[in-house]
Amino acid sequence: METVPTKTDDQQSSSKKKGGLRTMPFIIVNETFEKVASFGLHANMILYLKNEYHMSNAAGANVLFLWLAISNLTPTFGAFFSDSYLGRFRVIALASLVTFMGMSTLFLTAVIPQARPPYCDVQLEEICKSARPPHLALLFLSFGLMAIGAGGVRPCSLAFGADQLDKPENPNNARILQSFFNWYYASVGISVMISVTVIVYIQDKAGWAVGFGVPVVLMFLSVAMFLLGSSLYVKVKPNRSLFTGFVQVISATWKNRHLALPPTISNGICYYQGDSINLLVPSDKLRVLNKACIIKNPEKELDADGFAVAQWSLCSVKQVEELKALIKVLPIWSTGIMIAVTISQHSFPVLQATTMDRRLVAGFKIPAGSFSLFAIITLTIWVAIYDRVLVPFISKFTKRPRGLSFKQRMGIGLVISCLSTSTAALVERNRRAAALKQGLANNPLGLVNMSAMWLAPQYCLSGLAEAFNAIGQIEFYYSQFPKSMSSIAVSLFSLSMAMGNLVGSVIVGVLNHVTHNPSWVTNNLNQGHYDYYYCVLTVLCGINFLYYLICSWAYGPCEGEQICDKDKAHH
Repeated sequence: METVPTKTDDQQSSSKKKGGLRTMPFIIVNETFEKVASFGLHANMILYLKNEYHMSNAAGANVLFLWLAISNLTPTFGAFFSDSYLGRFRVIALASLVTFMGMSTLFLTAVIPQARPPYCDVQLEEICKSARPPHLALLFLSFGLMAIGAGGVRPCSLAFGADQLDKPENPNNARILQSFFNWYYASVGISVMISVTVIVYIQDKAGWAVGFGVPVVLMFLSVAMFLLGSSLYVKVKPNRSLFTGFVQVISATWKNRHLALPPTISNGICYYQGDSINLLVPSDKLRVLNKACIIKNPEKELDADGFAVAQWSLCSVKQVEELKALIKVLPIWSTGIMIAVTISQHSFPVLQATTMDRRLVAGFKIPAGSFSLFAIITLTIWVAIYDRVLVPFISKFTKRPRGLSFKQRMGIGLVISCLSTSTAALVERNRRAAALKQGLANNPLGLVNMSAMWLAPQYCLSGLAEAFNAIGQIEFYYSQFPKSMSSIAVSLFSLSMAMGNLVGSVIVGVLNHVTHNPSWVTNNLNQGHYDYYYCVLTVLCGINFLYYLICSWAYGPCEGEQICDKDKAHH
């Protein structure tokens, strides 16, 4: 996990000569170009897989679900290696190079005809040859390299930038850091918008070779800019990782499984405190983990300074309580998996948009992969309105500085996700009915007399659901975890997204297998029943909301509701 290590005197002295605002262009450009390149590739990828690799709709969607899942899972490992072994600079540099290699490999699949199956014209009803193993190997290699690269760049860039500006001796330190965070998130938002508009438009108009070549150039500039500023950076050495601490607690608990827990807990003398200033005693919840911090033989287990000789056999009370805090929130965390499925619905709406009228003004057509921009804009506008307008109004009734509690916001997000999928079902039902009325049952490439702007509401609802639930999740974790675990919030949300993409892949695979004559997710949208697919998602979202209510009730009130709201206001 990303933690902010305590700097030594030498590091603080070095920080005075290095870092500062002059390093920001190198760091922000690196992150911005990486996001423009990667998000721009994913937005339109379903069309590349279908048209160039002759994959079915279901197979293409599954590939993209798995790619997203791995991309959301690797940041966890990237943060671990950054904290424990390599440090942030090395991880970002290596990950950027790996991402560049992945994008270059994908570019080769577009420019080398032998790297993909032979071209065939579906409109002429030619028989398309399936992709052979070498074709798929090169394609999946590019996806894998980009997923590994994302795992190093995304979890480390923000913390690495903060390292350059974090100078406690500066009275304006807090304001400088806050300004950096604002600029950082603004750059991320702008880069995503550019990727789903400009990059997608280039792919549609100039072809895949140029459309994939532009991200390669951007990623090359990203790597070059980051390495160019190497001599200016503050490079904090790696420190203890929370993940390592969690594994140590589990290991110590297993090794001490035969120990009997003390019948009473008085002053915690029999528990190892580590470097904690205040004497701590472990809580009664999940008491079995308390065995990890029991001191059996002080003379053998502690050194002359009172620290544990073997950290894998004896852990501090603080480490035990950190793991307990994580386990306690896991049920509520699991409710975020299903909403991750709904906000990751990129493939099928793009295919729907290709069959609809995408003309906007003066004959300009919105690229099918650019409709996700509606979700991004909705999320951004809503967060601004909620923060500036609604919070002061709602707080008068709720008596909370942040308006709604994070539990309420998470629940509202789950409800809106149900509305998003049900809206998608209604739109697809009408699109399919219009296609059949026009006699396009056997012509999946025929243009349906229906505006693609009908897809905008489901995207807007998806963005609104994410604004409520995703931000609510992160605030919930921030308020419930110890300060040493603040950065775990981002990783937990990323993990729920990874799990959601895996679940989404399973749902598509199951429906494709159990539905026949034809499959609900068949290649021909007009013969399939994608509206039924969205109905299944709606039912699952409804069940997930009921599950959330149970988990929220079982969790109980936030430990000190006022404290939680203060924490929320702080974050």
